[in-house]
Amino acid sequence: MTHELRFESPSFVKRLKGMLGVDFYRLFHTPMYYIFLAIAAIIPAMILGTMGMENPQTGVAAAPLYTNVWHIIAAQKPLYVVSDIAEYANMNMVFIFGGIMVSIFIGHDYKSGYVKQLFTTHAKKIDYMLSKTLACAFAMACMCITYMLGAVSAGLLTGISFEVNVGSLLCALLGKIIMSLGWASLYTFLNIIFRRYFGVSIASSFFFGTGILIIGAAAILGNSSVLNIFLYGSSVYACLTSNLLTVAVCALVSVAWAVIYTLGGTLILSKCDVY
Repeated sequence: MTHELRFESPSFVKRLKGMLGVDFYRLFHTPMYYIFLAIAAIIPAMILGTMGMENPQTGVAAAPLYTNVWHIIAAQKPLYVVSDIAEYANMNMVFIFGGIMVSIFIGHDYKSGYVKQLFTTHAKKIDYMLSKTLACAFAMACMCITYMLGAVSAGLLTGISFEVNVGSLLCALLGKIIMSLGWASLYTFLNIIFRRYFGVSIASSFFFGTGILIIGAAAILGNSSVLNIFLYGSSVYACLTSNLLTVAVCALVSVAWAVIYTLGGTLILSKCDVY
């Protein structure tokens, strides 16, 4: 028994390490990764740079969406039902564009025939799910960082307030970055389901990333912490009043998502034609 455990564990680590090496090599050597990093940085810069601009038809300046640069990072309090677009138009948008990036990344595996070659020589479907989830989670975490850098740069140029509780801000940022793992697992799962339909996989990732489903459920069922914390995670829970408990909850949710969607995707790959 002891000998078996010692044999299996290094074997799994070695397999996963090999697949991660391939996925990270492909990630770093494709323009897509850097394009999405740039998109994540440009989004807050565009929003902060154009707000309050004068309408050429009326000659009246529009009311600014934000008076504080950190509001474009996270909402001021946990949200259940979105009442103002400015409450949602923050770092949550990274997870929408991150879903599109995951669809392109995994879709290329099927278009290029890489998956057929992989599963001919590498039968462990769970290794594929884990490797894709971890690589894409890393990419989305990097997008969160470039988003923050874009927001700070635009804030400095526009001169709006930087006043914030630093501890709460750090907890909110950490919570959102941690949730990249959960989102990556969801998008990987969706792309396994729609692996033969590239357009549908992108549309499904965009749909779930916007949170329309959860916002609709919240509008019908009312304010529910279950909807907020588990089903939509830190996209609405990590806010500018966050603390270490918030980070812990985000970590638990993210890991729970990863376990559920990784096992689900592995089951689908094991039962169906993967090509």
